[in-house]
Amino acid sequence: MKEFKAGTYILHKGYKPFNPSFINEDIDWNLEELAPLLQEASLWLGKLNSYADLIPDIVFFIKMYATKEATNSNRIEGTRTTFEDAITPVEQIKPELRDDWHEVQNYIEAISYSISRLKELPISMRLIKEAHKILLQGVRGEHKTPGEIRKTQNWIGGSSLKDAFFIPPEPNMLPDLLTDIEKFLHNEDLQVPELIKAGIVHYQFETIHPFLDGNGRTGRLLIILYLISTGLLSKPVLYISDFFERNRMSYYDSLSMVKQRDDMTQWLKFFLSGIVETSKNSIKTFEQIIKLKKGVESKLAKIGKKSANGQRLLEFLYSQPKVNSKLISTELCVTPATANGLLQAFVEQGILEEKTGYNRNRFYVFEEYIKIFR
Repeated sequence: MKEFKAGTYILHKGYKPFNPSFINEDIDWNLEELAPLLQEASLWLGKLNSYADLIPDIVFFIKMYATKEATNSNRIEGTRTTFEDAITPVEQIKPELRDDWHEVQNYIEAISYSISRLKELPISMRLIKEAHKILLQGVRGEHKTPGEIRKTQNWIGGSSLKDAFFIPPEPNMLPDLLTDIEKFLHNEDLQVPELIKAGIVHYQFETIHPFLDGNGRTGRLLIILYLISTGLLSKPVLYISDFFERNRMSYYDSLSMVKQRDDMTQWLKFFLSGIVETSKNSIKTFEQIIKLKKGVESKLAKIGKKSANGQRLLEFLYSQPKVNSKLISTELCVTPATANGLLQAFVEQGILEEKTGYNRNRFYVFEEYIKIFR
């Protein structure tokens, strides 16, 4: 096994792009030092996956987990959309914030699409390019060749290549580097645990920066897709971008240290710590949802003839906890009068809160549920 070397800087036309070393090789990843943290991360991720498999009707809660991940991944890139905004209908979003809102919705769609595609297509650059195209659809970066590997040089930080903080590899290097990532992901002969692979691939992808825009979001989505493709997760219930966003400087510093000092171990320690903390938080979220669900369902029994439609409304609220009468009428295929009656019954039982105080254009919020994710 050879010692890990992150790569080299190569002088090219007056600037120095970084050329990463290949990772699909028999490299000493310092697994002995990582073993205790890897064991803890594997344990907690396994517990989280068990929760996801055992909870009935989990499909109703998945969108909120995806929204949490999407919101934080996009906030790392500078969007101003909060979790509260992300679950709000677009017509209630201030016009100046709607572009950011659409970026988050694109991420949610990319998560859902990519996971469904895993049933037909192995995790690959083809799949990543399809997800990337969705991420940039109709938002900033839409003119920067969505879904296509860059053919020009990009950079990170600074105003140009001359004062850039970091310059990824030249475009002509990308085909071999991306093929190397694919081979590494699917190479079963390498004795590298799948969680370690996920961390290494995220670093390598961010370093390569294969797209003109949206690399950070795509690289974080790649973590979730890989964990699902390996069976370590059965559903996207790990919002690790929350950990990265709250520890943003450590996130960037740990990634930078790999290139500066050939120190992959520090990055993997940070990554595995994020898996541990995020898994614990996701399990806590599930426990709170189960408790809330029992309490709310006991209240449904008190609304009499409305209880059948009430159950359908409740299921919808788990994925869309901010609603109005028009939306409920459309989703449940009921008359406006029936929709209003249901909403009023939910308010009387303390399930929903009406937030406007108006006689018209009212909207209702499943506040106790939102608090769990907030």
